[in-house]
Amino acid sequence: MEALLGQVAVVTGASSGIGRAIALGLAAQGVKLCLLGRNLETLQIVAAIAKETSPNVVCYTIDLMVDEDISKLKTNLERDFEQIDLLILSAGMFSMGTFQKSSVQDFDFLYRANVRAPYLLTQTLLPMLLSSRGQILFINSSVIMNPRANVGQYAATKHALKAIADSLRVEINAEQVRVMSVFPGRTATPQQAKIHEMEGKLYYPERLIQPEDVAAVVINSLSLPRTAEVTDISLRPFVKS
Repeated sequence: MEALLGQVAVVTGASSGIGRAIALGLAAQGVKLCLLGRNLETLQIVAAIAKETSPNVVCYTIDLMVDEDISKLKTNLERDFEQIDLLILSAGMFSMGTFQKSSVQDFDFLYRANVRAPYLLTQTLLPMLLSSRGQILFINSSVIMNPRANVGQYAATKHALKAIADSLRVEINAEQVRVMSVFPGRTATPQQAKIHEMEGKLYYPERLIQPEDVAAVVINSLSLPRTAEVTDISLRPFVKS
C-alpha cells in the first residue's frame, strides 16, 4: 500500500489494544509515527517494534485531558515533523453503572476523556491536516448501535464522538480531508479483559475481534484512492458454529 509510504501519523492510545495494532500496521507501510500515551515505558516498547519497519518513530508522553499538554504537543510536532497526514484517535475510557447510581462526576470524567479530549486534539492539529489534505480516524464503539443496560454514560460519549466526526466531515471534505469512524464490537484488548471482569464473565479473547483485524480494515480504508471515502465501518466478532 504505497499510498501511505512516507506519511506522518499521530496515534493516540498507541501503547496497547487497537491503537497499538494500527500504529504497528502503519509502520509496516513505511509511515512515520508520532505515538501518544501517558506511559513512556509502554510507548517505547511499541516504538521499538515499529522502528523495524518505520523510517521515523517518536514518542510523546501526554495526558489528553490536560489542555496545556495538547498545546505543547502541537509545538513539538511542528518542531519534529514538517507535516501531519493522519490523525488516529484511539484513546478512550470506559465505565459501567446504572443510570440511578452512576455519579455525574463519573459522567464528567468520561466526557473529558472520550469527547472533549479528541475534540480539542483534532481542533488543535486541524490546520496541519488541512495543509496536507490528510485523514482523520475516530475509533468509536459498536455500543451506540446496540443499546445495553449499565453503559448509558459511556454510550452517550460515543454518540457525541460520532456527531463530532459527522459534522467535521461535512465541514472539511471540501478541503480534501477525509474523516472516518470505526465502530468495533468486542475486541481482544486489555480494556476488554477488564470489561469482562466487571460483567462477571469469563474472558475468551480468541472468540473476539483481534486488534490486528481492526488495523487491517483501517489501513486498507486509509489507503483508498481519493476517488472514494469510507465514512463508517462497523465490525463485530464472527461467531463460529
